[in-house]
Amino acid sequence: MPTLPNIGNVYFLGIGGIGMSALARYFLSRGWNVSGYDKTPSSLTYKLAEEGMNIHFEDDVTQIPEQLDLVVYTPAIPIDHKEFNHLKDAGIPFMKRAEVLGAISDGFKTIAIAGTHGKTTTTTLCAHLLTQSKLGCQAFLGGISKNYESNLLLSAESKFLVAEADEFDRSFLQLHPKIAVITSIDADHLDIYGDHNSLVQTFSTFTGNIQAGGSLILKKGLNLELQLNQGTEIYSYSMIEAADFYASSIRLVDGLYHFNFHFPGGTMKDLVLGLPGLYNIENAVAALASACLAGTGEDELRPALASFQGVRRRFDIRIRRKGLVYIDDYAHHPAELTASITAARNLFQGKKLTGIFQPHLYSRTRDFADEFARSLELLDEIILLPIYPARELPIPGVDSEMLLSKIQGRQKYLVSKSELIDHLHKTNIEILMTLGAGDIDTLVEPIETYLNKLIIETE
Repeated sequence: MPTLPNIGNVYFLGIGGIGMSALARYFLSRGWNVSGYDKTPSSLTYKLAEEGMNIHFEDDVTQIPEQLDLVVYTPAIPIDHKEFNHLKDAGIPFMKRAEVLGAISDGFKTIAIAGTHGKTTTTTLCAHLLTQSKLGCQAFLGGISKNYESNLLLSAESKFLVAEADEFDRSFLQLHPKIAVITSIDADHLDIYGDHNSLVQTFSTFTGNIQAGGSLILKKGLNLELQLNQGTEIYSYSMIEAADFYASSIRLVDGLYHFNFHFPGGTMKDLVLGLPGLYNIENAVAALASACLAGTGEDELRPALASFQGVRRRFDIRIRRKGLVYIDDYAHHPAELTASITAARNLFQGKKLTGIFQPHLYSRTRDFADEFARSLELLDEIILLPIYPARELPIPGVDSEMLLSKIQGRQKYLVSKSELIDHLHKTNIEILMTLGAGDIDTLVEPIETYLNKLIIETE
């Protein structure tokens, strides 16, 4: 693993990405001069600039600082990017985001949370549990924690680091954790892996990165060939059945879930999760298991769990009034859509559920078109936006109109982003969800402004 200089000037290609921005904040906290490029201005890049980073949004080599000690880039940068190629040829240390995180984490007792679903909430909750305990932690999160309004947590004294272990581009193979969690291994990122089996094999390889004598916390029922080092302890967890760590007596009280948490050697009764969504009980069990193995106790875990506010864009309830609710969620895979929509159904029973979905990637839409259609049919009304291409070129015959044609028996519309607010004027809204991982987040504030105005007009 490459080593990092102690201090210097660092440049980020794709600084506005959630993982990249956490690293940028880390370097800034260490006294580095931080600058970078991103394709699109956002609320996050605005905050980074406020914090002291110099950011521009044109692919222009003349805007790159002259003195650089390190360049960090995201694999999402296209290979024909002018700045990317200029810097790659400049002889400056040039590292992927994952390599940098790996180099930082090697100095800590790392807890790495991996999985195709659930890892951001689980990582953020695990980091919150440790932060509220005597152990503390550093944390690199895949979302903005609502408790701390950041994707980076710092602790001067802690030996622990909590990191989201991203399977995209096999990034998580740069980590060598003391404790690892695997939440799920469903098919995803087939544009990178080619097929599901290749993805599963890479998760198997990841288990071999756990340090000798470390721990693997594996969701019960996952069919995964393990490649563990000597002395690695294996633990199972589940929400629905007995395991080494599991929940029981799950019940909904005033919009929040109460449950008993069973762990090797004991039970914590009547814990309260401060986050809605039944599927989040499973995330909580995994996070609690990690915190237990790290050395936290019930007196610390109980109040921390209840105080957890969640993550921006993860079942993020933006408006909750008697006649109208608005939820924003990052769900961009059929399994995630099903979990999020079902959670809304359970929480707001009998209400009309309208969802705005922006498909992410042409390849993912093609590979899971039928599964997306079945998930979206859980809504009463579906508003589809055009596909967000991210790093991809269009694929002939793959578009939102194709996906819309597969959705059966529901009110369904294809609407451009510019027409969305006007379309909402004609929609009877009770429960509204925005769903997707592209730039749909830029619509959240305009939607919220429109809905709040609607509330005022009807009161």
